[in-house]
Amino acid sequence: MAAKAELISNSVQEMAVDGKEPPVKYFYKGNDAGVLDASVPLIDIPVVDLGLLTSPSTSARELETLHLAVSSWGCFQVVNHGMASSFLDKVREVSKRFFALSMEDKQKYSREADSIEGYGNDMILSDHQTIDWTDRLYLTISPEDQRKIKFWPENPKDFRETLNEYTMKLQEMNEILLRAMAMSLSLEESCFLDQYGERPLVTARFNFYPPCPRPDRILGVKPHADASAITFLLQDKEVEGLQFLKDERVV
Repeated sequence: MAAKAELISNSVQEMAVDGKEPPVKYFYKGNDAGVLDASVPLIDIPVVDLGLLTSPSTSARELETLHLAVSSWGCFQVVNHGMASSFLDKVREVSKRFFALSMEDKQKYSREADSIEGYGNDMILSDHQTIDWTDRLYLTISPEDQRKIKFWPENPKDFRETLNEYTMKLQEMNEILLRAMAMSLSLEESCFLDQYGERPLVTARFNFYPPCPRPDRILGVKPHADASAITFLLQDKEVEGLQFLKDERVV
């Protein structure tokens, strides 16, 4: 019988303001740590140029770059993707403005106990569960008839429009990359798209990590593997913290 999910009573934003010792359920245990090994030299992740990938004169060479990135890393940075830096800054800005709202305003979009969609934090499924030090807003983007608009913030006023434009651009990039991945493996160009389906589930997740009083024992997000076909990650420009497990080492 599945365990019933519970809501966390306080947001990490509230706990960060209080400055008190966080509850023990936030403290990682055993191999949850994912601590960076200082002896491992910093490595630049692969970079894939979408402009080169879609140009007939340069696509063959860039397909080799993509193949190497996917086979050796499983992740890569995409450049020349057609989205202006000013637009990406706007995406970051509307998310920051949402999390800066009063708790009363944010709670208008609170998720329900047995759902991940909406504003909140980890679902409590076990007494032994380690909780992430993050508040998040989780939304279904498509299929559009599965969107729950009640969870899409009306404040900031341009949040919905910005998110819709951003995800449309990402879905265009998603199609290009899925086709290119197939071609890099000498497969039928549309084979991954065909498996992806005409109505794939696409979600958006905004994470907010306030300063933590115990960074030596608490993680923003525990080590995990994404279940999605492709994850597009727009990082904070000011704070570094993304880690990968590569060749059995955290880098």
